[in-house]
Amino acid sequence: MGSRSRARRVAAALGFAGLLCAVLGVIMIVMVPSIIKQQVLKNVRIDPSSLSFNMWKEIPVPFYLSVYFFDVVNPSEILQGQKPQVRERGPYVYREFRHKNNITFNDNDTVSFLEYRSFQFQPDKSRGLESDNIVMPNILVLSAAMMMENGPMSLKLIMTLAFSTLGERAFMNRTVSEIMWGYEDPLIHLVNKYFPNMFPFKGKFGLFAELNNSDSGLFTVFTGVKNFTRIHLVDKWNGVSKVNFWHSDQCNMINGTSGQMWAPFMTPESSLEFYSPEACRSMKLIYKEQGMFEGIPTFRFVAPNTLFANGSVYPPNEGFCPCRESGIQNVSTCRFNAPLFLSHPHFYNADPVLAEAVSGLHPNPEEHSLFLDIHPVTGIPMNCSVKLQLSLYVKSVKGIGQTGKIKPVILPLMWFGESGAMEGEPLQTFYTQLVLMPKDKCYLFWSSSKKGSKDKEAIQAYSESLMTSAPKGTVLQEARL
Repeated sequence: MGSRSRARRVAAALGFAGLLCAVLGVIMIVMVPSIIKQQVLKNVRIDPSSLSFNMWKEIPVPFYLSVYFFDVVNPSEILQGQKPQVRERGPYVYREFRHKNNITFNDNDTVSFLEYRSFQFQPDKSRGLESDNIVMPNILVLSAAMMMENGPMSLKLIMTLAFSTLGERAFMNRTVSEIMWGYEDPLIHLVNKYFPNMFPFKGKFGLFAELNNSDSGLFTVFTGVKNFTRIHLVDKWNGVSKVNFWHSDQCNMINGTSGQMWAPFMTPESSLEFYSPEACRSMKLIYKEQGMFEGIPTFRFVAPNTLFANGSVYPPNEGFCPCRESGIQNVSTCRFNAPLFLSHPHFYNADPVLAEAVSGLHPNPEEHSLFLDIHPVTGIPMNCSVKLQLSLYVKSVKGIGQTGKIKPVILPLMWFGESGAMEGEPLQTFYTQLVLMPKDKCYLFWSSSKKGSKDKEAIQAYSESLMTSAPKGTVLQEARL
């Protein structure tokens, strides 16, 4: 009888222990995600007390701007109606420094700021010097000619005479430094005198002159302190919630973030939206694949085929028209009406006729596609490479002699890539405070309530199993959320 009684007591104890383990398991499944989630949200919101605030304020990632120019090989022949031939020059690499200023927290859970940028040439990373000469289209002359295409012949003749007097030609030979940061041109002073609203600049003209030592406009974004569902989303840019460059409300909308951080807890169904002041529009990137960066799990986002598609191929882009071939976006309405186009480098992912019209272009996805690698739990970029090309539509304009017999063509001017990867101390800090600490706090929460190393080991093993056994393709592998 005694042995039977002991057996029943042991069985009951084991049953109770099993039930207790089952209950603890259920509680952990419910509570662990909540603990991790709250810890992450606390640390990624825009708040001086958050761990990521200094990372947001002074971006610790070393950014580099790599510029490639399309040196025109046969300018004289182009003026005679022949096919343009170009050769790629570069990269000319610049270290890009960014910092936020005028940070103002508002009552409606938003923060306003100006982000300033400056660039410093890196000769050791470049293939060439800023003193190198590049032959490229004279944007001012050819743009002015296109603007006057439908004007009276008398005015065109006056413009031709003015160009000749000033020594202006359809193609120019300038140094990399002049093209990038500006050069004096008597045409600018002449145009500003008689047509004061034609150009938005009054002094030097350069493709990046307005970006160096300047800000990209006043951003107002949601902090996520009171409502984390809108964290990092842009509320206004320069005081407006939508721009007026385009021909539809959808294209004019300011969507997504300012392009630096995104909402946490991403899934493969998430997209990356951000507003680009340089492109004068919002852009959306889509999920491609999972990856690892220095031991940290990432989601890679890339440009969809429809990013620069024309309205015929992708109707929602009709608002960006007037359009030409698919794969290039007309940005003339936000670039002083100059016939400028934005695309992927070498017309990658565009209508093949564009690359075929210019000798020397070789589009390929390895060199010319863009990507952002994001840590899906925090929404913080680990590695990125954003590449864009600027091109000019050129053609002969009857009555303006400088345009000769140029056949209509979208002629690439240059392409650039902005790249950055978290490294060194910032990477270690990120990994320790925003990846390991949420897990450790979760573990300590449970281990502190148990006695004995075996229990702690069991809890740790169970916690790790939660992090590693989640279905493939979800952020549950990083945190069971």
